[in-house]
Amino acid sequence: MSGSGAAPGPGSSPAACRFAHYFVLCGIDADSGLEPDELAVLYQWLEADRHGKSQDAANTTSGENFDQSPLRRTFKSKVLAHYPQNIEWNPFDQDAVNMLCMPKGLSFRTQTDNRDPQFHSFIITREDGSRTYGFVLTFYEEVTSKPICTAMQTLYQMHNAERSSSVDASSSCSMDSLASSIDEGDTTSLLKLQRYNSYDISRDTLYVSKSICLITPLPFMQACKKFLIQLYMAVTSQQPPPLPLESYIHNILYEVPLPPPGRSLKFYGVYEPIICQRPGPNELPLSDYPLREALELLGVENLVQVFTCVLLEMQILLYSQDYQRLMTVAEGITTLLFPFQWQHVYVPILPASLLHFLDAPVPYLMGLQSKEGTDRSKLELPQEANLCFVDIDNHFIELPEEFPQFPNKVDFIQELSEVLFQFGIPPEGSLHGSEHATKLKNLVMKDLVNDKKNGNVSANNISMYELLRGNETIARLQALAKRTGVTVEKMDLSASLGDQGKDVQVQCEEAELRDCQLNVQLREVFANRFTQMFADYEAFVIQTAQDLDSWLTNREQMQNFDKASFLCDQPEPYLPFLSRFIETQMFATFIDNKIMSQWEEKDPLLRVFDSRIEKIRLYNVRAPTLRTSMYQKCSTLKEAAQSIEQRLMKMDHTAIHPHLLDMKIGQGKYEQGFFPKLQSDVLATGPTNNNRWVSRSAATQRRKDRLRQHSEHVALDNDLREKYMQEARSLGKNLRQPKLSDLSPAVIAQTNWKFVEGLLKECKMKTKRMLVEKMGHEAVELGHGEANITGLEENTLIASLCDLLERIWSHGLQVKQGKSALWSHLIQFQDREEKQEHLAESPVALGPERRKSDSGVMLPTLRVSLIQDMRHIQNMSEIKTDVGRARAWIRLSLEKKLLSQHLKQLLSNQPLTKKLYKRYAFLRCEEEREQFLYHLLSLNAVDYFCFTSVFTTIMIPYRSVIIPIKKLSNAIITSNPWICVSGELGDTGVMPIPKNLLEMTFECQNLGKLTTVQIGHDNSGLLAKWLVDCVMVRNEITGHTYRFPCGRWLGKGIDDGSLERILIGELMAPATDEDLVKQCRTPPQQKSPTTARRLSITSLTGKTPKPNAGQIQEGIGEAVNNIVKHFHKPEKERGSLTVLLCGENGLVAALEQVFHHGFKSSRIFHKNVFIWDFIERAVAYFETTDQILDNEDGVLIQKSSCKTFCRYVNAINAAPRSIGKDGKFQILVCLGTRDRLLPQWIPLLAECPAITRMYEESALLRDHMTVNSLIRILQTIQDFTIVLEGSLIKGVDV
Repeated sequence: MSGSGAAPGPGSSPAACRFAHYFVLCGIDADSGLEPDELAVLYQWLEADRHGKSQDAANTTSGENFDQSPLRRTFKSKVLAHYPQNIEWNPFDQDAVNMLCMPKGLSFRTQTDNRDPQFHSFIITREDGSRTYGFVLTFYEEVTSKPICTAMQTLYQMHNAERSSSVDASSSCSMDSLASSIDEGDTTSLLKLQRYNSYDISRDTLYVSKSICLITPLPFMQACKKFLIQLYMAVTSQQPPPLPLESYIHNILYEVPLPPPGRSLKFYGVYEPIICQRPGPNELPLSDYPLREALELLGVENLVQVFTCVLLEMQILLYSQDYQRLMTVAEGITTLLFPFQWQHVYVPILPASLLHFLDAPVPYLMGLQSKEGTDRSKLELPQEANLCFVDIDNHFIELPEEFPQFPNKVDFIQELSEVLFQFGIPPEGSLHGSEHATKLKNLVMKDLVNDKKNGNVSANNISMYELLRGNETIARLQALAKRTGVTVEKMDLSASLGDQGKDVQVQCEEAELRDCQLNVQLREVFANRFTQMFADYEAFVIQTAQDLDSWLTNREQMQNFDKASFLCDQPEPYLPFLSRFIETQMFATFIDNKIMSQWEEKDPLLRVFDSRIEKIRLYNVRAPTLRTSMYQKCSTLKEAAQSIEQRLMKMDHTAIHPHLLDMKIGQGKYEQGFFPKLQSDVLATGPTNNNRWVSRSAATQRRKDRLRQHSEHVALDNDLREKYMQEARSLGKNLRQPKLSDLSPAVIAQTNWKFVEGLLKECKMKTKRMLVEKMGHEAVELGHGEANITGLEENTLIASLCDLLERIWSHGLQVKQGKSALWSHLIQFQDREEKQEHLAESPVALGPERRKSDSGVMLPTLRVSLIQDMRHIQNMSEIKTDVGRARAWIRLSLEKKLLSQHLKQLLSNQPLTKKLYKRYAFLRCEEEREQFLYHLLSLNAVDYFCFTSVFTTIMIPYRSVIIPIKKLSNAIITSNPWICVSGELGDTGVMPIPKNLLEMTFECQNLGKLTTVQIGHDNSGLLAKWLVDCVMVRNEITGHTYRFPCGRWLGKGIDDGSLERILIGELMAPATDEDLVKQCRTPPQQKSPTTARRLSITSLTGKTPKPNAGQIQEGIGEAVNNIVKHFHKPEKERGSLTVLLCGENGLVAALEQVFHHGFKSSRIFHKNVFIWDFIERAVAYFETTDQILDNEDGVLIQKSSCKTFCRYVNAINAAPRSIGKDGKFQILVCLGTRDRLLPQWIPLLAECPAITRMYEESALLRDHMTVNSLIRILQTIQDFTIVLEGSLIKGVDV
């Protein structure tokens, strides 16, 4: 809720500015007596359902749970009174308030129990996201109703009878429950234990819990806590309060205004004034929960980690025995999100009856109260793959896997620690000590803080010395004192505390001021991180719509932020976090608010954030586009702390004093220890017009009315507009806030149906986004959004798909097994299938047909098998967890284009799905499930390498087949062939091929995408000539098959005399899902250009039609253009440069065409002539003319070019490789491109005398204009750094 004000509805001007909306009293209803808590019954029904027991069994035991002693059972509480009856724009939700005031229902105590008052707060989030806050003080009041005491006595008799009858069976169990219910400090003899846990009407006094509560629009926690404590003190003190309690309650409800922004306010409790202050319009919004406490509970490091989980919208579950701790941590962390706001389920205190909400397959931030003595391991959570579990009491957190760190985390923690040191707080949190210290903190300090701090000293004095006796530090001090001969007296701290009542109050005020200052300084450090990180976010906001209505109507189809460009500008270390953060709902809403601020009043958080960015721009000299990962500390800490101090030192407003009301005499008589029955008629309505602040709020209201009328005249009908606004704001929020009141099984089913719809919508959006991003430019031309996707962003999208699948698989689980619901389902499927396989050979879905070539040699079929893919993952020793295995399996299936098919097969085992999932689970809603699988099927239209590119160190089996052209070559060869396969991540080295075996398998570390194959032989024996059509290589895990076309001879004295060739690979499209591919065939970005490798023009028959001069020039332009485009893409998206140089339409092929144009008759004296022959003649000429000294200008430059040209050609000829003439030309072009020498060499060759003998007059190389334009084209690639693959230039030493 923003600091700028509550959101009042029309016609409620005075109420909108009130400090408190309601005063509520909850407790036992004497008329209805002791009723078991229905919600607890429902909870047991849900638990039974979750564990698959029968509901009847759960119901019979729910009312009378004989295992638990009656004093420990939960009974139904009621709202006894609330004032006023209702406020139209904040209706009173009786069930929710009752549930949150007393989350555990009524509890009973006797005089032997600890009955200290407990304070906690809660929050109610309405469906539109607005919040109201509740502050509750729970205390114990003596039960005066005879029937209730008798009922308790009867329950005890039944309980004891039940226990004694089944003593053999359950004695141990009931004693366990007894022991667990006792306060930990009180473990004494068994006798005392039984005495403690019994009730005898004649001997014991019975007490029952009662709650007083204030409900307010803004979280003024400290002020409300003080007010409630003073009310409680008035009830328990021996003297009646100065005025009837009605006066104070009426005063806070109707006469105390909200302090205006930037002002402080003083109002009056029963005994002393209370002060509160509110931040100004340009400060961080109001937050009154002490961050000091959150940090003491968690420590800085843990807090930053949990904060990161919240930013990435994971599921966060807080766990503590103390309700107020849950609120303090939840509110503390959400406060630190500025300028962003949590957009999903937010229930800091989850009542026991709502435990099924932990099943929600959506991001949530919830707090769960831990039962005493229950262990984390006993807590069954439906899904943990994406869960951040925060055990507040034990100072411990469990983080999800694949968790990116917050940018500059170490420096950030250092800066926060420095702020804490200034306030004397240890950064590791203060609950880090021994177990004893923790218990001490939990049990005794609570009483001390609650009571002493507020001057409410308890009757029995606490001996501090006794408390601290077990403390390690004290023990060390004692030992030291003994050694030095000092005696330690018992200290009576309580007396000194009592004497210094006044000092305590002063200290309290100081402590409060320090808490406020610490709060604001810590929040400034967090806010500063975001202002630095998003200082230039505005530059990337995409504003396309002309007006609000058209924007709201097309919101879902529109891109609102240029993510790719934004990420390109960020420092490398920030990317893992930022690429995921900009995909969250909170970031999308922030950008939406920015776009809507053109037409509407700016969101208050956005306004403050933008003004801070302005400030940075004014003060900073750096250009806003220059990003740096240098850590910049927050510089506004002092100012922030000062503004708070000034407000608290000098009061801006003082509210009307509480005064006598027009009350009936004799009602609500004061009786010590009992909260009086309040006179409702005086509390039902406020004074007519004694508010000094009505006029101000009336003016605001008039302005609002004018605005409303204006907007009603705008094109859109207002209701429709509101609907659009809500939809735009809640886009992607697939679940409304859980409604706390109605909790029938039907409502639970309805809520789960909403989850199912939400998951399907999310799946549709995610698959669409992945397709659009992957299809690149073609998609952009069709109007589908951004032009490029970085590898990093692709990874983020796939990670979020994995997360979605985990959430779908954990929705409606019967019993949870392991942390990954998907993997556990797969394992059970695998077990069943393997059992059946043993019984009978199971039919296997066959993959593509065996690939035949004209020679009849082919790759054997790779069978499509879900189980086989699981085994591949299980064999990967690098992956240690189930969540990791599930993610790897998803990536592998996506890369193989089998994700939809595999999941369909998994779900086809219906008995297993029924066994694992409840009826309402997503996976059992047939229509939605079919649509979900269809959306996943659409991902087969593009190529992913999300498995190959991530698991780079694993060993992968490959299979290669060499396919000869049998019609023309020998069936058998006598020489010894070899092969070397290279990919983006490495190569295999030279591997001998077993003689006359054209197929082989080999295993090596992941090569990545395959790029080249070198193939050759040693020319031994009589039959040493070999005509190879192509080589096929397949990755046996992912099924990716690459074809390396050749179509040339290997052998001396045939073709160009080559004994080895370098072949360039292309990825083959899988034969499965052909129809889908035909329907939506977008050329995938990564695919190599098809390289049906040219046969040398001179090599075979020479029948191919020759291209004309125009086509050749066009080919050169195209080849160079492709290389330029390659370097203009972000690095992670670039395909293979080798293909662009040596592939079918690559630079080498294009230059070959140029050199072949007008080349004189290919055969001279029955001997083939090659371009390389011309190049060798040119070298011979340059080397002879080198001796003729010629001192003309410009000749020197030409000379050095001649020298380098000769050096390169000679180095290629001298290389210890048996490469043919065309292969040598390829190496020369590659080296010339790399070293930027081609534009110098072309004119040399064009002017060399050999050209007239070997080329016809019309040849392109003899035309000056063509040569000049060729040089200009080749110069355009000189700006780029070209790195050649090792296999292309192996052994050439230049």
